[in-house]
Amino acid sequence: MNAVDATEHYETSAHDPAPSLLTVILDTNPHAWALLEQTSRSPLPFSTALANILVFLNAHLACNYANEVAVVASHSHKAAWLYPTASPSARPDPDGDVSMTADGSINGQKDAGRQVNKYRPFRIVEEQVTSNVRQLMDLTSRTDMDNNSSTMMAGALTLALSHINRRTIAWADAHGGGDTSSVSRSGGPDTSTTSLLTRRSTTTAANDGTAEGLQSRILIISVSSATGSAHQYIPLMNGIFACQRLRIPIDVCKLSGDAVFLQQASDATKGIYMSLSEPRGLLQYLMMAFLPDQRSRKHLVLPTRVDVDFRAACFCHRRVVDVGFVCSICLSIFCEPPENGDCLTCGTHLDMGDYGAKPALVARKKKKKKVRANGTGASATPTPTPTPGP
Repeated sequence: MNAVDATEHYETSAHDPAPSLLTVILDTNPHAWALLEQTSRSPLPFSTALANILVFLNAHLACNYANEVAVVASHSHKAAWLYPTASPSARPDPDGDVSMTADGSINGQKDAGRQVNKYRPFRIVEEQVTSNVRQLMDLTSRTDMDNNSSTMMAGALTLALSHINRRTIAWADAHGGGDTSSVSRSGGPDTSTTSLLTRRSTTTAANDGTAEGLQSRILIISVSSATGSAHQYIPLMNGIFACQRLRIPIDVCKLSGDAVFLQQASDATKGIYMSLSEPRGLLQYLMMAFLPDQRSRKHLVLPTRVDVDFRAACFCHRRVVDVGFVCSICLSIFCEPPENGDCLTCGTHLDMGDYGAKPALVARKKKKKKVRANGTGASATPTPTPTPGP
């Protein structure tokens, strides 16, 4: 039939760009959201923010049919998955379809029957995220809601990185991942179709400056204060360095205040950091600033931030310091000299020298005055020469 219709047929997988994986870390601290709703000039309830985030996730899925999303909750006492999870309300058949009943409901639930005409990926994301958020809030004690203003950001970042690594490996196994093993080892050029497509994708990736494969990025929507992040300084920095090495940008959407370590994460990974002055415009900021992926950002003027706070947290008291003491072996930071001069991390004895002693004052030598030939000093006022008489 190809010879009859005289048309050229191509494989779509060979020309379509690699999909994008968006992992959203959502700060679900109830205490922080309550403070934002009470003290902000433009209050933003958590329910409204969650609805805006779901619209943003659907927009990302609509950009490419192969795009993927993942949502991790950074709660007050733990980090939990919101999507993808095994939803108890949707029990698929062995063939992968959802069982339908005669009254139009899904799995016998009439409340889900109103969404049968919705795009299936949109519906699955909305159902799982909303149900898991509701379950997470029900399991939160009253003490955590009232007194805890921190969030488990380091644990959520670790879960996001593990999911990205798993999906990247799975996508590379399914699509080849730019593997050049098909090139002939005999030294001569391999003219097979697989080799040509492989070399073409590799050349395009080298020209674009990006690795051919699943394009992954992380978006952190934070509302908690920065007081609790100092206790997670070491694991948080390890996650930031991992993203920097893997070229995974970390975008930060801060709804309240400014976080020191989130600024460093965005700056180190070449992401976008935005502190919203109007939290009610969350959806507008998400759609205009955080929706473009790595390929689209090359053609856009991205918001930049020059006043990044590069201070670190000490390992002894978890306080953000301007000037501190650094161990020469493990590079641990201390706000004050450790007891007995032993490093708290590696145990190395640190030679503090004469730290704390007053500096010795050296007396300045007196300068001798230069004496001229006529016997007067150099500092004396010269006598004017008299006018010669007739």
